Amino acid sequence: MTKHFFGDTAVLLGRSLRHIARSPDTIITTAIMPIAMMLMFVYVFGGAIDTGSESYVNYLLPGILLITVASGIAYTAFRLFTDMKSGIFERFQSMPTARSSVLWAHVLTSLIANLISLVVVVLVALLMGFRSAAGVPAWLAVAGILILFTLALTWLAVIPGLTAKSVDGASAFSYPLIFLPFLSSAFVPTDTMPGPVRAFAEHQPVTSIVDALRNLFTQQPVGTGIWIALAWCVGILIVAFAFAMNTYRRRTA
Repeated sequence: MTKHFFGDTAVLLGRSLRHIARSPDTIITTAIMPIAMMLMFVYVFGGAIDTGSESYVNYLLPGILLITVASGIAYTAFRLFTDMKSGIFERFQSMPTARSSVLWAHVLTSLIANLISLVVVVLVALLMGFRSAAGVPAWLAVAGILILFTLALTWLAVIPGLTAKSVDGASAFSYPLIFLPFLSSAFVPTDTMPGPVRAFAEHQPVTSIVDALRNLFTQQPVGTGIWIALAWCVGILIVAFAFAMNTYRRRTA
């Protein structure tokens, strides 16, 4: 049974990746908006924002990486919505295919596409002056957090992808996720914010994740912050996975 599931997922993953290979503009489009934001904030607003001795591109990059993921998962919802409307799910169900392999193929496609976009954004940040003395363990920790964050948001994207009534509805859910980093420590220190905004910013998941990534890049002590970031990622992942699978069962029953 397990072998059957992995084999089916691999075949369907290949199908999804071929679709992306035929339209690489998906990855390019995903990376363009975060890169444009990074250019604007560093070269237009960066001089007016005090981040201490740290260069603003170094301060900004963790938040931009999260925005990159939030932008990319909209395509997961779109691809799922398209498959649902085309009847491809019904066709797969009539074949001896592991039931959940269809969803996992979309999720893994999202993970791969988003990782490519993240690498592109980091390369542009390096050209803009981003520097990190972090060693291999710190970079692996950064990659691990970003993978968990991507999986969490991807499973979240599965829900509107399965339930939306229109293409716009399938992808519109990502807009609040893209906006959330603006109410966090991603662009400015939270201690410069008004009281109520600061309270929200300091207790929402993006701030914990951004601070953990920033500390890893700058080789600062991560303390308990990294565990809070991981708890947010894992918590969102578990809840989103449960809701997504329940929605999938109901839609394909």
